[in-house]
Amino acid sequence: MRKDQVDALISKAVTHFGRIDVMVNNAGIAPVMAFLDVTEEVYDRVLEVNLKGAFLGTQAAARGMIAQGQGGVIINMSSINSGLANPNVATYAISKGGMNQVTSTAAVAFAAHGIRVCGVGPGTIATEIIKGAFTERAGMHAILARTALRRLGEPEEIAGVVAFLASDDASYITGETIYPDGRRRILSYTVPVKE
Repeated sequence: MRKDQVDALISKAVTHFGRIDVMVNNAGIAPVMAFLDVTEEVYDRVLEVNLKGAFLGTQAAARGMIAQGQGGVIINMSSINSGLANPNVATYAISKGGMNQVTSTAAVAFAAHGIRVCGVGPGTIATEIIKGAFTERAGMHAILARTALRRLGEPEEIAGVVAFLASDDASYITGETIYPDGRRRILSYTVPVKE
């Protein structure tokens, strides 16, 4: 992820729409591997896409919104893994923990400009990537056993939270990450126990 690419994206959006009111930082990768199997290259790639990309996107969007002088909303896609100790997705979890700090620090930095910065931290959502290798490796039973609503979330449910945060109905929310997760975070993870 390079700054010039992100700046070009924002510039193209402003050229097309005439302004920028909402930016959603949603790029992300989540390799599933044991902590000790993570290479330096994998670590760097995940942090580059998930964290550096969101940081640069937040900067670029804020610059455009400040230039317009009418505020705006920046929404960063985090994850329940930002606060869970799941060693099989360590780099992803680390990047999303950092994402929450991008959200909270940017919210303070840009509040005087009328720019709100919020985060959305989904639980396990029924996307193509989740329905494939991730659930095969993690096990659907193990995931649902840690989700109070006992089902995966749907992409539309996350889109609804994003739309709410982007709307005037959320005008007094900034610096917060909302977790639409079927109440999974409170159930946390388990470790293998010999019987």
